[in-house]
Amino acid sequence: MNRILFTIYRIAVPKPLRTILLKRKIRRKILDQFEALPEISLNDDQREVVNYLRENQVSIFPYPFQKKYRPEEIRVFSDPDLGMKYVIHEGKQLYFRRRWNEKRIRISYSELLKEQDPESPHRYITSDFSPGPGDVVADIGAAEGNFSLSVIDKVKRICIFEYDRGWVEALNATFAGWKGKVEIIPKYVAGYDDERHIRLDTFFMTHNDITFLKIDVDGYEKRVLEGCRSLLESKIPLRIAICTYHKNDDEAEFTRLLQDHGFSVSASRGYMINYYDKKLKAPWLRRGLIRAVRN
Repeated sequence: MNRILFTIYRIAVPKPLRTILLKRKIRRKILDQFEALPEISLNDDQREVVNYLRENQVSIFPYPFQKKYRPEEIRVFSDPDLGMKYVIHEGKQLYFRRRWNEKRIRISYSELLKEQDPESPHRYITSDFSPGPGDVVADIGAAEGNFSLSVIDKVKRICIFEYDRGWVEALNATFAGWKGKVEIIPKYVAGYDDERHIRLDTFFMTHNDITFLKIDVDGYEKRVLEGCRSLLESKIPLRIAICTYHKNDDEAEFTRLLQDHGFSVSASRGYMINYYDKKLKAPWLRRGLIRAVRN
């Protein structure tokens, strides 16, 4: 489709309909590709996704578990003192951006619950890969901070990196009761230092006790890794959960890099279909994240 026709298409066809058509196109491509292969060549995770897509439309998480999370069942509360809204997340108040209405919060929180479901390929931790009492966690790309809130009572300290001012305000409200345990750094983590960006190596100079990294920065994970070369080369015990579903080659590239620095690396179970990515291509299915351990 050339540029002119594409522009006309975007104007004439509403976005919800475009999304439906896109999902149908991707579903057909995935089924055509995998059904053309010998059954024995598919791994169990691929086979599970193909079986799901035979009966269901494409979704970010192509598994039945995602259907149990219904936005309309989520309760949203108001804090009159702060003028902000929150939900109860694992018994604690999780605040959202000031201007978000209840509908948007319900949708957003239901997606967070899907992401961290025990069966989700996007779940950061597992029963044997989780920060504990002696860990100092760097939550890189925190947004609303649901991950940090889930582990706040289990770890020694948390450093939260989030540049977006709307989220920083919400994070300050969420972690007001843990000021001695949580440090919020309003910067992007990148491969260089300036007023808005910081290298993890730079931060590590004054915070050299970090032991657990969670990295989820919407496709900029490579930039984070470029800024922590000294940390990776230091040989200190470290665990890393880093997202790999944003780009086609991230899983293979990050796995090689971390293995070269002495980490044992494993991928999360299952696959995601990131149909939001305009560069999505065969083999279509991407691992949600990899988990790396260096003892």
